[in-house]
Amino acid sequence: MMPFSTHLPQGVHVFERGWLSSNSVLLLGAEQTVLVDSGYHTHAPLLLDLVHQKLQGRQLDLLLNTHLHSDHCGGNAALAARYPALQTWIAPGEAQAVAQWDEQALHFRATGQHCPRFAADRLLQAGERLELGGQCWEVHAAPGHDPHSVVLFAPSTGVLVSADALWENGFGVVFPELDGEDAFDAVGATLDLIARLDPRLVIPGHGSPFMDASAALARAYARLDHFRRKPLSHVRYGLKVLVKFKLLELQTWPLTALYAWAEQTRYIGELQRRHFPDTPLPVLLDGVVKDLEAAAALRCESGVLLDAG
Repeated sequence: MMPFSTHLPQGVHVFERGWLSSNSVLLLGAEQTVLVDSGYHTHAPLLLDLVHQKLQGRQLDLLLNTHLHSDHCGGNAALAARYPALQTWIAPGEAQAVAQWDEQALHFRATGQHCPRFAADRLLQAGERLELGGQCWEVHAAPGHDPHSVVLFAPSTGVLVSADALWENGFGVVFPELDGEDAFDAVGATLDLIARLDPRLVIPGHGSPFMDASAALARAYARLDHFRRKPLSHVRYGLKVLVKFKLLELQTWPLTALYAWAEQTRYIGELQRRHFPDTPLPVLLDGVVKDLEAAAALRCESGVLLDAG
């Protein structure tokens, strides 16, 4: 739960709170304080405490969202309530959905997740250079995992805030593919972009910051190639991620409640109808649970799922 500090440039602090919440990156400059991504709403009290400790009485000026998945923007509302002058900037493409608070368009309902309502003040436009926390950062479009996602790169230090475009061991579920769109090429283009940027240090959306971007990219390209050759494996990966994410939130979850939740979660129902039409939903979910149990991602005891940490 403590900020990661090794190898980070002065004024850059990373809050890593486990995989339910994205990492949050705090940029402290002499005249400006900036936070990138705010995690899932259940971790908002912890985030407020961590930010407060680092600010040491200063105000938080800017909140940037790399994309609007609930594990990256779930703490926005709590931060805005704590810091009334806070400006919130979001990646482009979903400003209208945020203004109208269309939870269907924002995919919160489709994933069976929750995000308290927040407002946006400005868009992050790909190609712009911003002075953030005393450093110059470039905004780059990074579609694939999310069509509207951006990454942030500081040329002077070689630091890349990669969100879910690149992790040390892969990348986030390619949600447009779960919607039936072709998006693997977009993932590849984003990986190519990161390779060209050649970052010295990568701060991923989940997991600890790392320095060997080349090795991470090699693993990501291999994973992408696997998904291209076996797209059904990506579908099953998406199902496992959705189930595991909800279990991370709940910690304990009766199988009967899982079945009921899945019936109301659009992504899961559509994936079952599109890819497993002959498999009843409970049977499909039992297979997902067995896969997660085999990977030591959960335990199932007497019909109750338990998070394995």
